[in-house]
Amino acid sequence: MINCSNVSKSFNEHRVLDNISFDIPEGTIVGLLGPSGAGKTTLIKILTGQLDFDDGNVEVMGKDVRKLKGTDKNRFGIMMDQFGLYERFTCAENLSVFADVYGIPQSRVRESLESVGLEQAAKTKASNLSKGMRARLLLARAMMHDPKIIFLDEPTSGLDPKSMRGIHEMILEKKKDGNTIFITTHNMEEAAKLCDDVMLLNDGCIVEHGKPAELCRKYYRSKKVKVRLNDGSEQEFVQNGESAEVISELMKEGRVETIHSEEPTLETVFLELTGKKLTED
Repeated sequence: MINCSNVSKSFNEHRVLDNISFDIPEGTIVGLLGPSGAGKTTLIKILTGQLDFDDGNVEVMGKDVRKLKGTDKNRFGIMMDQFGLYERFTCAENLSVFADVYGIPQSRVRESLESVGLEQAAKTKASNLSKGMRARLLLARAMMHDPKIIFLDEPTSGLDPKSMRGIHEMILEKKKDGNTIFITTHNMEEAAKLCDDVMLLNDGCIVEHGKPAELCRKYYRSKKVKVRLNDGSEQEFVQNGESAEVISELMKEGRVETIHSEEPTLETVFLELTGKKLTED
């Protein structure tokens, strides 16, 4: 559904994207992970035809993104902070305007609000919405014309855990419907939960890519096990025969509460590869 080949982009002398290449198959969720300023939003603007690029090729749904017409672009939805809402309009009015632009029946407005749990807020002005409700309204707008591809730029940034779970459930439902979803995030837990594959972006370059669990196993170098005992203390063991004997003895004595291997998270993988954190303290 999306093919990106050797794409580069600079602003003046600053190279924001450097020789980016990847393929995204239909019906998958692919995440682009990186800290603020890594080039995530620039790439999503290129993939959606909002921004030109210097070198390389980009194809979306088998067509050169530079040659996509309005009817082609109607086949994908976009959720970005830059795509602001009309603050003085109600939720229903915001979607009504969007429906007119895309030639969507007005009956879709209420259906879309119901799909994201905002039917009771149909007459609420956008300026009075909470962050979670705003995110759901933006998601409703991105999905109301039944796009084949959905681009989500930091869709849960700043949301509380409950609102975040709600957005995640909606995204996973769209995947079940066969949609292809491209999501940018610096939230490694979000990426691990949602994404079939992830790409780690640093200083405009993809430094690693693959399935989240496989990447974590790939960089599992310490091979350590953490044992929590019934008295609340914790002990860390290197995986070898001597440690196995000690752990076995602790278990025989009934002192073991939990045992966990110490695989890295996507956060620690990114830190190992770049020396940087995905998230700010």
